[in-house]
Amino acid sequence: MPTAAARALFAGTIFTSAFLLFLVQPLIAKQILPWFGGSAAVWSICMVFFQCLLLAGYAYSDQLVRRLRQRRQAQLHAALLLASLATLPIVAAPHWKPAGHEEPTLWILGLLLATVGLPYFLLCTTGPLLQAWLSGTTLAAGLGRQVYRYFSLSNLASLASLLCYPVLIEPRFALLPQAWGWSTGYATFVLLGCGVAWQVGRAPPAQAAPATTPAPVAASPDDDAAPGPRRQALWLVLPALGSWLLLAVTNHLTQNVAAVPFLWVLPLVVYLLSFVLCFESDRWYRRRVWLPLAALALLLCAWGLQDSLGSRLQTALPLYVGGLFLLCMALHGEMARDRPGPRWLTRFYLMLACGGALGGIVVGLLAPRLLPGYYELGLGLALCALAGAAVGWRHPAARAAGLALALACLAGLALQVHDDRAGARLLERNFYGTLSTLDTHRDDPADDVRQMYHGSVKHGEQYLAPARRREPTTYYGASAGIGRALQAAMEAAPGRPLRVGLIGLGAGTLASYGRAGDVYRVYEINPQVFDAADREFSFLRDSPATIERVLGDARLALEREPAQRFDVLAVDAFSGDAVPMHLITTQALALYERHLAPGGLVAFHVTNRFLNLPPVVQRVAEARGLHALYVHDEAEGSDLRRTDWVLVARESATLQRARLRDAGSPFPKLPGLPAWTDDFNNLFGVLR
Repeated sequence: MPTAAARALFAGTIFTSAFLLFLVQPLIAKQILPWFGGSAAVWSICMVFFQCLLLAGYAYSDQLVRRLRQRRQAQLHAALLLASLATLPIVAAPHWKPAGHEEPTLWILGLLLATVGLPYFLLCTTGPLLQAWLSGTTLAAGLGRQVYRYFSLSNLASLASLLCYPVLIEPRFALLPQAWGWSTGYATFVLLGCGVAWQVGRAPPAQAAPATTPAPVAASPDDDAAPGPRRQALWLVLPALGSWLLLAVTNHLTQNVAAVPFLWVLPLVVYLLSFVLCFESDRWYRRRVWLPLAALALLLCAWGLQDSLGSRLQTALPLYVGGLFLLCMALHGEMARDRPGPRWLTRFYLMLACGGALGGIVVGLLAPRLLPGYYELGLGLALCALAGAAVGWRHPAARAAGLALALACLAGLALQVHDDRAGARLLERNFYGTLSTLDTHRDDPADDVRQMYHGSVKHGEQYLAPARRREPTTYYGASAGIGRALQAAMEAAPGRPLRVGLIGLGAGTLASYGRAGDVYRVYEINPQVFDAADREFSFLRDSPATIERVLGDARLALEREPAQRFDVLAVDAFSGDAVPMHLITTQALALYERHLAPGGLVAFHVTNRFLNLPPVVQRVAEARGLHALYVHDEAEGSDLRRTDWVLVARESATLQRARLRDAGSPFPKLPGLPAWTDDFNNLFGVLR
């Protein structure tokens, strides 16, 4: 095959593999997200899994080119590609749905391995393996270190895939067609990969090729020498810190700044963009430009950890996304400067993948178990400064600057920890995020309260004065939609006990409405919330009602249960760190209907600073032929919070009861909004 055609085949295969590589991540995450309560942590675990599989793929490529002859390499790889077709389509099997008692991290990792393990592994091998084949045969001889431009191409394809999914694919295709479409694309990739393997198996080794013009990118004198431990350590540490910062910045933005679940997109975009620029050519990275900018980013990001600058969305978003870009340009630029010649290409990529997986494991798997708060960002900033000192160790000024920056970052982290712990009674963290409680003292001791926070969002509070402990607070006052709904249900059936369902517990405030004989059935996915509500608050134990507890995702639990005949079902899960969209679709509402008693209603708590959710519930109700009432409560003249609730019932008469009849407000307008379903729901369309 002519050289130009060979390069085109290799480039097309690499581009296709990288595009599919990043397309499968949001696709499979969207499939399994509803099974784990819509938690943003699902994305972090998926990232760790994909990074570890990337490491396995790069290790396979490194060993393949070092241990087997060229023809054998091609034969084995083609056989694996063909075998992987048996795993299609990539649809998560129903038996992987959790029952509620499983450890979510290990369950997700097993689910991903069974569903997409082999195809993803082979996609991961494509970049380094094909680059090694390309530089090691006569198919495209003379590339030299220009072969690394294919790594830039693969990251460009990944970036395009990441942006295409939410804009072009997710709004237009249901989940099953998405899975089949991806599987068809993967089958095309297998054909391309087998074509490449066939060409490689027939091509003579590169040493048999005639001399060609040297590559324009200059190689360092020791390109062909075996890389020493210090150099390989650098190849490991720099990408590890880049991966660390990617996940740490994502956690900080989605947990401590704004409860907007898709803020993971922006950090990942700038992370990939830094790879594209640094490996496209040497002209993008200049030490004298990027290192001072990275140092400034370290200082500002460290300062923002304990200052309002880093907690307000308007300032934190540009600060941390911009800071991540500058730091990744420095980290990946230094890595690109030190890339070896083609002989050690697969080893270089192996260390890069090992570093990426290491950073992901520390932040995605270890940090939630070892750190009580989101402190991995401060640690990552300090380690970046130390890495800068190590890179410039031979220069006293650079060494001193790096060490000083590390101390400054540690100081910012220490202040963040101090601020978090000041007055905190409880500070815990698990797969679902951070949970904290603190006491707030006011001018009048009768107004003192204990508050619960999940990340940056308040999930309830209780008066400390014994005489006021059973008063409904925050979003749950008598004038709020849920307060009116519960009182209306009591008045509609005087003397009859109520059966109430609660999706999302918080501090347990709604139990304060319970009466003797009532049954309050609580669905909560986070076991720490049950524990905190029992230890830190008394709403549950003070309530005369019977409290039933169900641990696990509410929708999965309701699917398994017989009809509960709820008089009121409160869906209170849309103000936290991630919006569980599977709880606000037409299929979800149909499930809620099955569990309602005659004359019962569903109350959706849709108070949210960033998302306009009332029209979503309205459209879903209309699609089911139900009636909806929007209750907006400013809570003026009280300590209660401004709230938005949408009440949904089968009959309009249910919403015309006393306390509800005159409480409605006009729904906010959102033209063109379709009814959300399990397949079609998109938060971009409801941003405020």
